[in-house]
Formats: sequence, C-alpha cells, structure tokens
Amino acid sequence: MSLLSPAEPVTAVLERPHSLLEGPRITPDGSLIYSDVIVGGLWACRPDGTIDQLLPKRRGIGGVLAHADGGWVVSGKSILHVAGDGAQREILSDPGVPGYNDMGATLEGDLLLGELLYRPMAGDEPREGRLLALSPGGGLRVLSEEVLWPNGIGVSPDGTRVYVSDYGRQRVLVTDLGDGPTEVFADVPAGSADGLALDAEGGVWVALGEAGSVARFTPGGELDELIELPAGFVSSISFGGADMRDVLITTADNLQSPELGGTLLRARSEPAGQPVAPVRV
Repeated sequence: MSLLSPAEPVTAVLERPHSLLEGPRITPDGSLIYSDVIVGGLWACRPDGTIDQLLPKRRGIGGVLAHADGGWVVSGKSILHVAGDGAQREILSDPGVPGYNDMGATLEGDLLLGELLYRPMAGDEPREGRLLALSPGGGLRVLSEEVLWPNGIGVSPDGTRVYVSDYGRQRVLVTDLGDGPTEVFADVPAGSADGLALDAEGGVWVALGEAGSVARFTPGGELDELIELPAGFVSSISFGGADMRDVLITTADNLQSPELGGTLLRARSEPAGQPVAPVRV
C-alpha cells in the first residue's frame, strides 16, 4: 500500500496555460500558492477556484516561503519579501550571484537558501554553489560549499540537520547548522533531485524531475517508496492542511491537457508532514 494517495490535478490550475511550476505551499485558509518559473509570477489558487496573481512577471522563482509578518518570501535573481499589501522589500542581493534557487527555514525562522554560482540554463561551465543561512538582523553563514546545483531544502524534525537536493549530481546532501561536514544522504533512484520536503517521522520526500515521480527516503537514507505521478516532470512537493497530510506537488507538464503545460497535483499522505516555519528575516 502506497504512503501517498493517487494524485489528482487541481482543476482551476490545470485549465490555465502555465510553464514550469515551482514553490508549492498550502495556506491555513486552503489557498494553494505556486510560482511559474519561465512565464513568471507568484500565484494563488483560492478554495473557490479563483486564481490570483500575487506578484506579476517575476521569473526564476524556485522557492516560496511564508513570512512571519505576512506575505511571501520568493527567490530569483535576489531574495524578495512581498508583503500582503503588495509592498516589496529586498532581503538579499549580490551582483556576483547569478541567482538563488530553492529555500527552506530553520525551526526558529532563519532563512536557508541555495546560491547558484553559474547559469546552467545558459550553458555556463558548472561551478560549486553554496547552501546559506540568513538570520534576523542580517547574519549570513555558509553551511556548505559542496553542492553543485542547490535545489530543494528541508530541516529534520529536531532542527539539527539540513537536507539539500543537488540537482546537478542527482543526489540529496545533508549537513548541520554548525560546522559539520556535508555528506551524501541518498542518490536518487531515477531522474534528478529537485524540490524536497520532510515528514514528521524524518522521512525525506524528493521530487524526481524528469522521472515523473517522487521518492521517500527513510531518516537513514534508504529508499522507502517510489511513487509515479501523472506528469513527465515533477519539480517540487510540500505538505499542509489542518493535519499536515495534504500534499501539493508542482509539475512542468500534465498528461490530461499537454498543451497547457505545468500544473498542481494534490494527494494525501499517510505520515504527516513536517511544518515549515515562517521566516523572520
């Protein structure tokens, strides 16, 4: 028996043309948040099916996190806080950094982010990126410099370990919030290591990109289950809902209306998800 119920597309999102969707989040009121990496924008699908654009045009949003003061923190060329009223505040920017990909948060609300130091889509020569932690007040720390193409980021339920997908090497890495080494947690069984999320049991769920599936690894790094999904490219995964068992998955395509591109998939999980703290930077 699978740990995940059959995934179904969200009708309102499926009916709209999109490209590569990322950054899935479920709000307390049941809204579904997502970004469109190529076409641009941060979007919300409301419980009644209404689609709202929260931030127009911005491309390259690979990560989306709730902010403790309201609104959303999004990645891209910089790290940006978009308040509930639409006001924007730049949190982090570096002209020498091509972009920031996915993000995560510590249990205390520090921001974890993956820094890309080359442009893979432009054909740049690969160069090691960095996993960073940004604390309130602006203290920026380097947690790892051993990740080629940082992607999904998550924290263990006890808050001591940080997991990061290395899309460029098809594996998930693990380190800690101190000065510990970066180690290989698991190599993915197929596809690539894209977005990830943790459950309350310490299991690590990884979107497998072009493998069109997600994998769950045990806290020890063993493959627990490989779950095929109705898409050719699965980009990210998150948990939410009142019992943290609702699962939201983003894709770059869909099998029902291929001409409309990426969509959101919903499912239910047997283990509850690990909540992601709102960031406080």
